[in-house]
Amino acid sequence: MVRGLSFDILPGECFGLLGPNGAGKTTTLKILLGLVTATSGDVRIGESSIPHDARTVRQRIGVMPQMDNLDPDFTVEENLRVYGRYFGLAAAVLAQRIPVLLELVGLMNKAHSRIGELSGGMKRRLTLARALINDPDILVLDEPTTGLDPQARHVIWAGLRRLTQQGKTLVLTTHFMEEAERLCDHLVIIDHGKIIAEGSPRALIADQIEPRVSEIDGEQTAEWVRHYAAQCCDRFEVSDETLYCYHRDSTAIKIALQDYPGLRHVERTANLEDVFIKLTGRELRDN
Repeated sequence: MVRGLSFDILPGECFGLLGPNGAGKTTTLKILLGLVTATSGDVRIGESSIPHDARTVRQRIGVMPQMDNLDPDFTVEENLRVYGRYFGLAAAVLAQRIPVLLELVGLMNKAHSRIGELSGGMKRRLTLARALINDPDILVLDEPTTGLDPQARHVIWAGLRRLTQQGKTLVLTTHFMEEAERLCDHLVIIDHGKIIAEGSPRALIADQIEPRVSEIDGEQTAEWVRHYAAQCCDRFEVSDETLYCYHRDSTAIKIALQDYPGLRHVERTANLEDVFIKLTGRELRDN
């Protein structure tokens, strides 16, 4: 269930829709695509209204679903050609467009391969190419890099950045905060169906969280917390044996750690994941 969501997505930007499991991301995407009708409110894409003009609008939208649903009976090229026919694209248009898309996602040498011959990363890249077959103005990406290794993830990130440079509008849902921080121009974080934060990644980090984080862990973490955490940290959290100490200056922390050589200490810059955890909590969501 979503309640009172209100946001604008500008043409040519990458817009992030973030939230824990069950926050309402999928419902929001279905409303935007006209697959679910909202009980109240107004959804507009350009001059079109959703769901009234949903059939027409979907011709301008590409969707990369979370789960790959490629046809295993067809080759890479055939998957794109068959999907393009759903949009009424002529054979001549597809003959020009398919090689360009395969080059974009780095699959030119796999054009005649069967789906079963592709790695997981290749399938995700093909799914991205398929979502672009109708040359959409808006691309909806639902967890585009789930299950991918770092190399494949970076290939997809590079492809998505090129799309925004070409003027495409991206709507991205992801559980990878690094992905959102790298790609999104603007994002909202939702929880329990409501927006709890909105802005650019950089602005949210600056506004919502202390600039530095010290992660301290080891058998004596609890003892160090009792004696020093309150006086050394602006704010802190303990998860298992790890202390997350949020601060602006680590001088006091380093001094207090001198008597605890067994503790491991890593200091880093605060990031979007720290913001997300602060706003939504560390507890596991099962739905």
